[in-house]
Amino acid sequence: MKKTKRITILFLLVFLLGFTNSTHAAHLLIPMDKSQSNHLKAYGVAYWVLQQGVEIGWLLNYRGGSYLIQYHQRIENECVIRNVSYQVITDVQASSIRQQIAEPDVNMDEVKLHKVPRIAVYSPKNKQPWDDAVTLALTYAEIPYDVVFDEEVLDGMLPTYDWLHLHHEDFTGQFGKFWFRYRNYPWYQEDVRSNTAIAQKYGFEKVSQLKLAVAKKIRDFLVGGGYLFAMCSATDSYDVALAAEGVDICDVMFDGDAMDANAQNRLDFSKCIAFTDFRIVTNPTEYEISNIDVTASRPRSIREENDYFSLFDFSAKWDHIPTMLTQNHERLIKGFMGQTTAFNSSLIKSNVVVMGENKAAGEARYIHGEFGKGFWTFYGGHDPEDYRHLIGDPPTDLNLHPNSPGYRLILNNVLFPAAKKKKRKT
Repeated sequence: MKKTKRITILFLLVFLLGFTNSTHAAHLLIPMDKSQSNHLKAYGVAYWVLQQGVEIGWLLNYRGGSYLIQYHQRIENECVIRNVSYQVITDVQASSIRQQIAEPDVNMDEVKLHKVPRIAVYSPKNKQPWDDAVTLALTYAEIPYDVVFDEEVLDGMLPTYDWLHLHHEDFTGQFGKFWFRYRNYPWYQEDVRSNTAIAQKYGFEKVSQLKLAVAKKIRDFLVGGGYLFAMCSATDSYDVALAAEGVDICDVMFDGDAMDANAQNRLDFSKCIAFTDFRIVTNPTEYEISNIDVTASRPRSIREENDYFSLFDFSAKWDHIPTMLTQNHERLIKGFMGQTTAFNSSLIKSNVVVMGENKAAGEARYIHGEFGKGFWTFYGGHDPEDYRHLIGDPPTDLNLHPNSPGYRLILNNVLFPAAKKKKRKT
């Protein structure tokens, strides 16, 4: 009898142990729908996980683009520390999610994130009276990055990075066209002085020639397989600079001599990566570079309370890249202004993918394309959580906007280089 009891107890222990093992948590799911307490920090957790050598499943269109990770206690602890919502699930539950995603009639897919992207932000070393939404996002999400500027670019450092960000830049050599309003401000004078010094250091007579050389190095970075992300004036000024190679589009107050009177007709749009058939703004007192930006081409009638743009729905199983870049818990995104606010849809090249637009207004806000072996994304506006961010305004406190859908688009691009390339499904 005692022997029978022992056998029964042993059987129960073995059964319970087997049951415990079968239900033991094996995966960690970080949801990215509206249940997520801190979307922006979740990207930082994902980056940190990659740094630990752990692969991530990015579940496209599943609960806002969630992350599925093999369970580790350290990862759970990191989620707790950063106040990121998560769920601990079993192997069976993870398999069920993957089966759901794999269904042919469901617009979902899984992309593996396996690489730690090396990130560079192109920014001047001298203090500027404005901030940068991308560096704010990276800092808040605790994602490391390096600052590079003209010297590093010209000295050939870009190939050591996977991802490069450009923001409030003017690659045409017109110093943002701030001359009319700010030429007597110390920060503007310092900007002119420091850029002129760099130009002279590298043997250029003009800042416009320096910036063109930098733009071409960035183009080489793209051709070689780099990832470029640009916002605000870095978007249109970049293409304008490439189109104006060998043409003087700078007036006397910017480079010491008059601009080419036939400059517009001498532009070469075949050198541009995103735009075509645009017109440059030649008035030096006008705070605009070209009519690529919608505010230059016509009076913009959209009021702040009505300024929104919609994200496109792409096929997750066919168009992996634009699907990755548009992952969000909202499909309608609040608009925001910048020196370049949005792109005139009629001036975008036909091979460019428009990912976000205000169709009624003829404005594209979020566009993407391939160039050589690389990829680029342009995002109009300056700060997704500050509608009209003015020079000298304090930086946005992202502690107040942990679930910002506008900032999520930035961080989608940061993780994009981590993805394993998938063959297009047939």
